[in-house]
Amino acid sequence: MKKIKVALIGNPNAGKSTIFNDLTGLRQKTANFPGVTVDKKTGSFTIDTTHIDLLDLPGTYSLFPNSKDEKLVGNILCNPMHPNFPDVIIYVADVNQLERHLLLATQIIDLNIPVILALNMIDLFNQNGNTIDTELLQKKLGIPVIVTDARHNIGIDQLKKTLLATVDNIKDSSNTQLSTLYPFNSIEKASADLVNNHFHLNNAYRAKLWAHHHNWLDFLTIADVIQIKSFVGESKFEDIRFQIDETMARFAYIQRIMQGVVRSPLTKQLDFTLKLDRILTHKYIGPLIFFGLMFILFQSIFSWAETPMTWIEDGFSLMGEFAKNHLPSAWYTDLLIDGLLAGLSGVMVFIPQITILFLFLGLLEESGYMSRVVYMFDHIMQKVGLNGRSMVALISSGACAIPAIMSTRTIGNWKERLITIMVAPIIPCSARIPVYTVLIALMVPHDQHFGPFNAQGIAFMLLYLLGIAMSLIVAFILKQLIKSDERSYLMIELPHYKRPLWSNVFLELKEKIFSFVFGAGKIIIVISIVLWFLASFGPYDNIEVASKKATQDLRSMVLDSTQQKAYIQSKKLEASYAGLIGKTIEPAIQPLGFDWKIGIALITSFAAREVFVGTMATIYSIGGDAEESSVRERMAKEQRSGTIKPMYDFATSLSLIIFYAFAMQCMSTLAITKKETNGWKWPVIQFLSLTALAYLGSWVVYHLFS
Repeated sequence: MKKIKVALIGNPNAGKSTIFNDLTGLRQKTANFPGVTVDKKTGSFTIDTTHIDLLDLPGTYSLFPNSKDEKLVGNILCNPMHPNFPDVIIYVADVNQLERHLLLATQIIDLNIPVILALNMIDLFNQNGNTIDTELLQKKLGIPVIVTDARHNIGIDQLKKTLLATVDNIKDSSNTQLSTLYPFNSIEKASADLVNNHFHLNNAYRAKLWAHHHNWLDFLTIADVIQIKSFVGESKFEDIRFQIDETMARFAYIQRIMQGVVRSPLTKQLDFTLKLDRILTHKYIGPLIFFGLMFILFQSIFSWAETPMTWIEDGFSLMGEFAKNHLPSAWYTDLLIDGLLAGLSGVMVFIPQITILFLFLGLLEESGYMSRVVYMFDHIMQKVGLNGRSMVALISSGACAIPAIMSTRTIGNWKERLITIMVAPIIPCSARIPVYTVLIALMVPHDQHFGPFNAQGIAFMLLYLLGIAMSLIVAFILKQLIKSDERSYLMIELPHYKRPLWSNVFLELKEKIFSFVFGAGKIIIVISIVLWFLASFGPYDNIEVASKKATQDLRSMVLDSTQQKAYIQSKKLEASYAGLIGKTIEPAIQPLGFDWKIGIALITSFAAREVFVGTMATIYSIGGDAEESSVRERMAKEQRSGTIKPMYDFATSLSLIIFYAFAMQCMSTLAITKKETNGWKWPVIQFLSLTALAYLGSWVVYHLFS
C-alpha cells in the first residue's frame, strides 16, 4: 500500500478543522510539535490502496510569519527534509474571502509542492447570490480546484478523488523550478540565485524565503546562517521592504486572476453577518452582550456542574468505602484510598466544569462569535501586555484556571500567551468560593447591610474585582520584564455567522477532556500520593505516641464518637511530617497573623484551595462531614495561643483571604502550566512569584489592620 503525507493548510477560520474531521473521523490524535507548544493534529484515512497520513497545520495568513504558529509552518515548508514536509497540500480557502486567502496559496504554489485548492463554505457563498467559475480559476492558477461545504460533507468525495489523482501524478520533487507566479526584481533574483546555487535548492522562491528568514529557520546551521548573511549583504537584499513589495504584487496578481472568476449581484442587501455585527460589535452594546453571555455561562457552570461533580465525588467515596470494607487494614489500603483514589477524584471532579465551559465556548467559536470578542477587547488588553484572545481565557478563569489556560492556545503571540497563562490563576475561581465563604463570615456579620445590599455579598464581589485588577497589574509588569522579538498586533478575520457543527464541537470537547485527564492527571495523582505520605507518616513513633496521648485526653472530654475520631486524627496530623512542616514554617507565617494550624492548611491547600475547609475541620476536631457553618463557629471561638484574643480577628481573616486570593495553590493548574509551556521553568516562576505576592499582600494587610 502506497503511503503519502498530506498537509491541510489555510487561513484561520477557513474550515480546515471541519475538513480534517470529515476526512479522518475519529482516527485522529493531538500532540505538540517537538520542542514547541503548538498543537500537532494528525489523522489517517485510506483511498483505494493509498494510505494517507493527514496533518492539520496551524492557521496561517502568509509565509511572512508574525507568530510562532506561522513560523512553524514556515519551517516545515522551507525544509524539504523536515519529517512533516508534505507530499501534497490541500489548501482550504473560504470562498467568501477568496482574494485574501489566495495570498498564501500563491506562495505555496511557488514552492513547487503539489496543491489542491478547496473552496470551502460554498453554501454561504451561493446564498448571497454569488457564482464562481472554478474551471477558469483552475486554468489561471494551474492547480486542481474543487468546491466544498465541509459542514454538510459536500465535496469531500470529490476532494478524495482529486487527491488520489494528484498522488498518482506526483512528479520528482527534485525537478528544478526557477519560475514563480511572483516576478522577482533584480536584487531578489540575485540573492535567490546565490542561495539557490550554494544550497542546491532547485526552487527560486524557497531560496528567497531562506534569504528572508535565515535568522529563525531552525534547521539551518550557524555556518548556513553566516553564509546566507553574506549573500544578502552582497546583493543588498532588503528584508522588510521586499516582503511588502511581494505581498502587494501578489494581491495585484490575485485581483487580475479574479476577473471573470467570481460574479456577484450588482445590488445586494446588507447580509445577515453585517447586520448582526452592527449590534454585537457595537462600542457599548457589544461588551454588554458579551458579559451577559458570560454571566449565563458561569451560572450554568455553577448550577449544571454541581450535580455531576457530586456524583463523581460520591462515586469515588463509594469506591473508597468498598475498598476499606473489603481490603485488609494496611498502609497500601490507605495509599489506595487516601492517595490514589483521592488524587484521581481530584482530577475527575473537574470534568463537568471543563465540559460545560468548552461546550459553551465551542458553540460560540463555531458560530463565529468569539472572533468578535477578540476584536472588541484587543485594544484594552494590548495596553497591559495581553491580547484580545486573552479576554476569553481570563473570563474562563472565573470558573477554573485549568480550562482557561488550555484555551490560551488560540493566542498566536507567545509573549501574550505566556502572560495570560501566568496571570490566569489570579482571577478568582470556583475553588476559592468555600474559602471565601468561611473567612468572609468571620470578618463580616451576616446581618450587616448597606442599603438593600448584603455586606457579605459586597465583600465577595470586591474580592472578585481585586483579582481582576491584580491580574491586569501583574500582566503589565510582565509585559515590561518578558522580552520577545514577536511583533504584537492582532490580525484576525471575522468569519460569517453560521450554525455550530455539533461534530466539530464534540470532537474538540473530547480532545480537551482527554488532554486534561491524561496530561495533567498523571502529575496530580503523583502529587496527591506525596501529600498523603506527608500527612500519614511521621518520624520515629511520633504518630503512635500522639494517638495514645489523644486517646488518654479523650477520657476527660465529652465528645461523640465522630468528634473523638476527628480529635485523634488532628493530633496524629500534628505529629505527622505535614504537622512538623507546619510547626517549622510557623515562624515564617507568624508575621501574617497565622499559627502552625493555619500553616498545615496552607500546605495541604497547595494541592487545591478547596482542601482548606476540610483541613480546618480536621484540625479543629470537627468531623469530615460537618457543615461549613460548624467550621466557622469553631474557628470563630478559637483563641490565639496563650491569650483570650480571638485567633480569627478581622486582621487575620483578611490576611488569610488575601493569601488565598493571590497564592498559586492548585497543583492541577501548575500541571497544566507545565504542559502548555513545555517545561518546569514557567510553572516554578508562577508558583514562586504568586506565593511571594500573596505573602507580601497578607503582611501588608495584617499590619495595617492589626
